[in-house]
Amino acid sequence: MEFRIASDELKKALHRAQGIVERKTTMPILANVLVNATKGGISVTAFDLDIGIVSEHPAEVMKPGAVTLSAKTLFDIVANLPEPTLNVKKLPNNYAEITCGSASYRIVGMASEEFPKLPKEENAPLVKIGGNTLLEMIRKTSFAISSDETRYILNGVFFEPREGGKVRMVATDGHRLCLIERELQGDFKLKGGVIVPRKGLFELKRLLEEAPDAECSLGFAESSALFKKPGLSMVMRLIDGQFPEYQRVIPKEGEKQVQVSRSRLAESLKRIALLSADKSNAVKVSLAENQLRVTANNPDLGEAKDDLEVPYKGGQLTVGFNARYLLDVLSVTESDDVVIELGDEHSPGVVHSPGDKSYTAVVMPMRV
Repeated sequence: MEFRIASDELKKALHRAQGIVERKTTMPILANVLVNATKGGISVTAFDLDIGIVSEHPAEVMKPGAVTLSAKTLFDIVANLPEPTLNVKKLPNNYAEITCGSASYRIVGMASEEFPKLPKEENAPLVKIGGNTLLEMIRKTSFAISSDETRYILNGVFFEPREGGKVRMVATDGHRLCLIERELQGDFKLKGGVIVPRKGLFELKRLLEEAPDAECSLGFAESSALFKKPGLSMVMRLIDGQFPEYQRVIPKEGEKQVQVSRSRLAESLKRIALLSADKSNAVKVSLAENQLRVTANNPDLGEAKDDLEVPYKGGQLTVGFNARYLLDVLSVTESDDVVIELGDEHSPGVVHSPGDKSYTAVVMPMRV
């Protein structure tokens, strides 16, 4: 195997692989990428047995062939090369020689035959989707995914086709829930919803952020998801399990509703949370006539309060919340104002844009 390629092209492929390759693994080859040179160019494959990505790039191939090389070592080398193009040549015993200008490297590889095969996904019906829409859906739900490995069905986002060409994505960690519904026309041929794992979702987010406007496709087979865009394909195993009945967690319209400036509320929460208990980020949100008050009380530090003027005529109410959970939602909401719906001090708070519940967040109350 021997080929010549632009440094930036190979660097892009290796950058994509960094989040997938396993550095601490009982299978050393999973720390490698498979570099395959054919007449049409080269492909770089990374696979951790759950998520696989194949990145295709133009190259001048003098001799076709394949080898696996350390993803981190190769990335570090390519990122520091002196010239815009480099040569890669496979040597006996799966060594590879990399030359660029005055620099030359000889690195250890492993046989390409030992690299695990990616799942075949010919039967996944692909649906063309808008990258920007999918990226928005991931951004507005992914922060609510649970990191508790014992509740593995919550370690991903629930992807659920709805009527009228719409798709819903839901994430919850038991303390908060985020739901977004957007139009993604096309038949995914799913009987119900599927759970897309956290790591795969974040890698998908990285790929979408490279070029949000690029045309891309998404499809699902029995146990895996397939994502494609020009020159790139990604496959990931889905989480096997039943997602909780999330609709039961979302309260009916709250008795007490207040509309407030999103940026003003976010600033207030950041200020007051400075004196909240370290880990819980606990603050109290109190409603009174034409006023929303945010307070925090910490025996070791002191207390803080901030009053916001709001149009409100209902009864008084105080509810404790984790300030970070509210800030996460406010940071991804685009509207100038948000509506907060509350029931009583033991009921969850619901946050959404005025007159639009297509993106809704539910935050469980805290005892403060």
